[in-house]
Amino acid sequence: MISFTSGETAPSFDHPLEMLHACHGKIQQQLDTLQKLAAHLPVHGCDQQVQQAAQSILRYFDTAGQFHHQDEEENLFPTLLALSTPEKARVKALVERLLAQHTVMFAAWSDVRAVLVKLAEGINMPLPEALVEKLVGSYTPHIDLEETELLTLSARLLSPKQIMEMGKSMAERRGAKFPPPPAA
Repeated sequence: MISFTSGETAPSFDHPLEMLHACHGKIQQQLDTLQKLAAHLPVHGCDQQVQQAAQSILRYFDTAGQFHHQDEEENLFPTLLALSTPEKARVKALVERLLAQHTVMFAAWSDVRAVLVKLAEGINMPLPEALVEKLVGSYTPHIDLEETELLTLSARLLSPKQIMEMGKSMAERRGAKFPPPPAA
């Protein structure tokens, strides 16, 4: 059984389900930063802290955040859907629900992203609370569903070979080596 507890070292591509879990924590950190930015902005305007926070959030969601969704949509979901298991209907319903949530999350991100790009450039403009709450509100239940159902189901149903193949694809997507070099 794969443990999804935080360790001292970050998970590597040979533990792809743990990487997906760790990414959820990083997404939540970025959402927390976004909420702080939204509270800071009306009081201080588009100062250096706002610009740096906007740049950081953009960098994360435009790279690691996109990789995370690709890992799920291009690797994990198809692998789960291809399984012959008595839980096939449950897996299919779960994947369909998660994909529908992805659509909502992408739309919410697009709206927030447009404002963050301007803020990152130093353009003082409001970041509507409704946009922030829509993004946070779409990610929070999604992460919960992936943590409580998707990852535990995946750890139980996928073979070590399937998990290894997923890790290889994730590494390739990022231009990284698989397996990772041993820790020194």
